[in-house]
Amino acid sequence: MRSVDALTAKIVTLPQLLALAASWRVTGKSIAFTNGCFDILHEGHIFSFTEAAREADRLVVGVNSDQSTRKLKGPERPVNKEQSRALLLANLAMIDAVVIFDEDTPLELVTALLPDVIVKGGDYTIEQIVGSKEVLANGGRVVINPIVEGFSTTGIIRAIKSSYS
Repeated sequence: MRSVDALTAKIVTLPQLLALAASWRVTGKSIAFTNGCFDILHEGHIFSFTEAAREADRLVVGVNSDQSTRKLKGPERPVNKEQSRALLLANLAMIDAVVIFDEDTPLELVTALLPDVIVKGGDYTIEQIVGSKEVLANGGRVVINPIVEGFSTTGIIRAIKSSYS
């Protein structure tokens, strides 16, 4: 049975996420968390989500809002609006919940959720990963996955622009 409603139900607010996480924890499920803008979904993202999902029973993905993405990436970004990005992520089988956040970093989200593991790409060190101190202090783990070379949203945008020049 498939349900379109079940897919959009995976996009949650922070209070909804916390209730969902509490229900998962009651049944003994562990929670992994990762975050990013995910402006143009590509193979590197899919690899990262797949690896993150291997780290726990449930995977939560924090998505930078449009406003937050503009602050981080510049005035021409995002290419895809936050609801579109969240909907694409919610359609991935390995992702259990998607939450959009407005802040520059997901610190508020991470400290509220306190996942069992934070997973980020290999372009970060543990010290650079927002929320790592809080998760480690709570007995959790931080996992850094390798980057899939040759895939980046910035590279894709550059290639599109050059093909129209």
